[in-house]
Amino acid sequence: MDSFEYNSGRLCCEGVTLEQVAREVGTPVYVYSEAAIRRQVELFSESFKQVPHLICYAVKANSNLSVVRRLAQWGAGFEIVSGGELFRVLKAGGSSSKVVFDGPGKTVEEIRYALESEILFFNVESAAEAELIATTARAMGKRARVSLRTNPDVDPGTHPYISTGMKEHKFGIALEEAEALYVKLRNTPEIEVVGVTCHIGSQITQLEPYREAVESLRVFVKRLQNQGIPLRYLDFGGGLGIAYDGEEPPSASCYADLVIGATKDLGLTLILEPGRVIVGNAGVLLTRVTFIKDQGSKRFIIVDAGMNDLMRPALYGSHHQVWSVSQKKSTQIADLVGPICESSDFIARNRELPAFEPGELAAVMSAGAYGFSLSSNYNSRPRVPEVLVSGDTYEVIRRRETYDDLIRLEQP
Repeated sequence: MDSFEYNSGRLCCEGVTLEQVAREVGTPVYVYSEAAIRRQVELFSESFKQVPHLICYAVKANSNLSVVRRLAQWGAGFEIVSGGELFRVLKAGGSSSKVVFDGPGKTVEEIRYALESEILFFNVESAAEAELIATTARAMGKRARVSLRTNPDVDPGTHPYISTGMKEHKFGIALEEAEALYVKLRNTPEIEVVGVTCHIGSQITQLEPYREAVESLRVFVKRLQNQGIPLRYLDFGGGLGIAYDGEEPPSASCYADLVIGATKDLGLTLILEPGRVIVGNAGVLLTRVTFIKDQGSKRFIIVDAGMNDLMRPALYGSHHQVWSVSQKKSTQIADLVGPICESSDFIARNRELPAFEPGELAAVMSAGAYGFSLSSNYNSRPRVPEVLVSGDTYEVIRRRETYDDLIRLEQP
């Protein structure tokens, strides 16, 4: 996380101290580095430059309009999983012609909205969904571009909640079933078959699952091509992991070498759907210590950020490094916990942490992906603001919610 470094003992995001952000915006607050986001986009673009490709950022990772707008300005496309994400992309100036629509439960309203917006294509996850898309397109007098999300039954070696490419998962279509569906859809007037898709999971830190998946996909694509199925795109999904706790995930260039090596002779444009790897290490959750509580031999560091602000530790048992905003050498074994009335409300458990005192600031690292986007108003807590740093300046790209915001849509 080289956009977050200590300068004279003070933790900075690019050229802005986190102390300044806390003083002027308050805590808790998400802080993102624009330079770090852009650097990852450029790394992916450079790594795949030798072949036709489109980087479709996974909006679910971090869907803030300012983040999405910058990605659109840098030429990115977008992978969406809801009508709401499509709305965000369009509001942020993204091109609908660079949007692919994933997800196993698309509604008629979402399909209609996507067809009206003329997205690049739908990633279809079942025969029933293909029929619904065809029926909807027929009623609208349109033709829908589709790619089938195939399920290669590959274990990605990640947390089971973010593993998506095995037969036991709800995602995609088994290869043997997908082949028959391709043949059927080729003769469906309202459907234009344009590609093959595969996405095996998230936070993948080894190349082997990708190698297994792309080799399986290569054989499948060639079989379809030999049957005269018209294909233009190969969507290999996303999922490349980041370092949360000493992991050493493959670089974008190593990942690209593997994918390109197995697919460059197929004559297809590659679609990549990176999300976490683009924004994950570009953000932190900045929080303030409120109390230190010793209970027997156990020490709790209580902060003002809760599981409603950062769900990942409670949801997945995820590890986030915790840094002190004022550089410290002394440490303590403790739990870093929030104010929510749940025992699962923790950020770190039984960890060696900086020796925090009440009032001091802590930075929860690698929180740019699936941080704010998973946040909620649980315990009637207003959601926190988001800040984007660019050089030595920052802007608030989402204000802190107020108590009035909590009840704005409710009937008193």
